[in-house]
Amino acid sequence: MRKIFIASLAIAVISVFAASAQQDGEQEDVVVLTVEQAVDYAMENSRDLKSNDIALLISERAKKYSWNTFLPDIQASFTVARSTDIDSTLGSVNMGRGMQQLPLLSEEEKFHWTLVPNVSASLNLTLAQIKAIQQAKAEYEGGKITWEQGQKQIVMGIKKLFYGLLLQQENLKIQRTSLENARQRAAQAQVNFNNGRIPQLQLLNAQVTYENQRPEVETAERSFNQQFDTFAVLIGMPVGTKIELSGSIEPEYVNVTTEELLEKYGENNLEIRSAQNDIDVQKIQLSALNLSSYTPVLSIGYNFNPAGTWLPDLDWSDQGRLTFTLLFNITNMLPFSQTRQNAKALKDGIYANELQLEKKREEQKANVRKAVDTLNQAREQIDSMGRTVELAQRSYDMSVSSFNNGRMELLDVRDAQTQLNQAMLGQLQKKFDYISALMDLEYELNTDLSEYKE
Repeated sequence: MRKIFIASLAIAVISVFAASAQQDGEQEDVVVLTVEQAVDYAMENSRDLKSNDIALLISERAKKYSWNTFLPDIQASFTVARSTDIDSTLGSVNMGRGMQQLPLLSEEEKFHWTLVPNVSASLNLTLAQIKAIQQAKAEYEGGKITWEQGQKQIVMGIKKLFYGLLLQQENLKIQRTSLENARQRAAQAQVNFNNGRIPQLQLLNAQVTYENQRPEVETAERSFNQQFDTFAVLIGMPVGTKIELSGSIEPEYVNVTTEELLEKYGENNLEIRSAQNDIDVQKIQLSALNLSSYTPVLSIGYNFNPAGTWLPDLDWSDQGRLTFTLLFNITNMLPFSQTRQNAKALKDGIYANELQLEKKREEQKANVRKAVDTLNQAREQIDSMGRTVELAQRSYDMSVSSFNNGRMELLDVRDAQTQLNQAMLGQLQKKFDYISALMDLEYELNTDLSEYKE
């Protein structure tokens, strides 16, 4: 017996250590993230953010090398030509003179061949080229605004999804608690039935209620776990990564007014800045188009074009030249030409974008006012629903106590449970609404409102 006891004890100890090792292995596979850690991870690994970086790099490179419009067009060539007529050559050359011999060519064949290397360079200078450089710089500034806008949108999306998952997690906890309460009520109903306190119908109702809640909770759990795949893709983690959220839905309250925020940060809005940049780029394009229409092009060209012949010795002649040309395009000056029509279209486009810019400013005012109203309303409702949760909790506790003693119907307990769940979820939803509205407000104003926190 003693040996059997020792063996059993050893097996139990080994089992405990194996279970502990298995739990440690499972914990290593779980990634615990706070909202700040999720954002930091996304900054390093998000594919969307990396795409934004590439787009900014392209516009930065275009601005950096925008001066290359002043590079001349340089070409080099080397031609070996054979002429079919050599009468003029033979007439000017004494055939009796000694001639430099070329391999594989007869003495007469040499008069057919000419060596023609050529190097040419040309450069067209216009005042519009200066505007092209300005346009590249303005487009780079617009690229930076677009990059910043993309960064903030993705970060805000990550934070909202994080808190949304926390909300689902709390909702799931409430459902699990409700399921456990239903199980306990079913067990208590069995005891009360056995003691003759309640009829069998009430026992069956308690058991059916418990069994009906089980698939609902299981469905909620699957839906919650599936949301983590979306979250993983958003921050750049592999799909299937086990993620555990660390945090709570507790807003940090701010004391703000619409008028003060618009006056102080109204022009920080990224959409407004992007729209203004688009107008600036169009104005530069219009100026460049006008300069190309009404100012001449200075064309500078140089051509180095020697020719080598055997007459009878190898002889080189230079036919190169340097040229300066002023070119006026009269057609582009005509009011009905394609160039001037394009200029008119640009003017109309600038005016249309200016109207859209004014619309964006008005939309911003409405969005800021809406966000501030949401903050104020959500805060009031959070406080009010906090008191409701306390009352619902007391009502539920009293109902459970009465049910356990056989003095209250199951339906009354279920009603009390439902009211408590609704109050708790309602308060959590309002806290989420507050956090979400604050993020919307900070994005709309493109600023951190930490200085306004209470």
